[in-house]
Amino acid sequence: MSASPAVRRVAAEFVGTAFLVAAVIGSGIAASRLSPDDVGLQLLQNSLVTGAVLVALILALQPVSAAFNPVVTAVEVALGLVGWKEAAGLVAGQVSGGVLGAVVANLMFDLDAVSVAATERSGGALWLSEVVATLGLVLVVFGSVRSGRTDTIAYAVGGYITAAYWFTASTSFANPAVTVARMFSDTFAGIAPSSVAMFVLMQLLGGLVALGVVKLLYPSSSLHIPTAAAPGPVAAAPGSEGARP
Repeated sequence: MSASPAVRRVAAEFVGTAFLVAAVIGSGIAASRLSPDDVGLQLLQNSLVTGAVLVALILALQPVSAAFNPVVTAVEVALGLVGWKEAAGLVAGQVSGGVLGAVVANLMFDLDAVSVAATERSGGALWLSEVVATLGLVLVVFGSVRSGRTDTIAYAVGGYITAAYWFTASTSFANPAVTVARMFSDTFAGIAPSSVAMFVLMQLLGGLVALGVVKLLYPSSSLHIPTAAAPGPVAAAPGSEGARP
């Protein structure tokens, strides 16, 4: 007996977010080991891996569900594309998958399964960056949806996140699930628990602003994707991460 569509969607969000976080943290660890004296090169390596894995994961999982980001899921709810009950399950999958991804990344590099990050990331510039990064991500997602070509979302999101690593001071976390997960790895991509709440709050604020802009630019009636192309949540597209050294 096959799993129900709802279970499949939650599973896809769990698996996708786990791989996403594993890639973010794992590539950060590898970069810091391979290029220990060049922080710029470390960030370049980290950003390219993150953008690439986003493209791959969205292409693979979009037929089921590929948001990987509670903010994107919340905007879908606000636009009437996903119900609250379903959204709760998707967000649970995203958060738990992200934590698993962090643990797996640590273990792959022979580190403790869990280590609480000590890197403080706070200050007005970083908080503003998270608003901007999340706003841009949501616009890219729903702008791609508006085009009617769902096959462009993966490349648009991957490209945006790669760029946002560099043009935002926070290196574009833009994803509450990934932000929470990165608390559990005291490595290049880690974020101290004391910094998480404000990052998440700014991401939610960015999503709220983006919702207003999306409604202005793209009337809800035009945010339609053929069901054959997107049987899961409509605006399936992840969120980002970044690693501020």
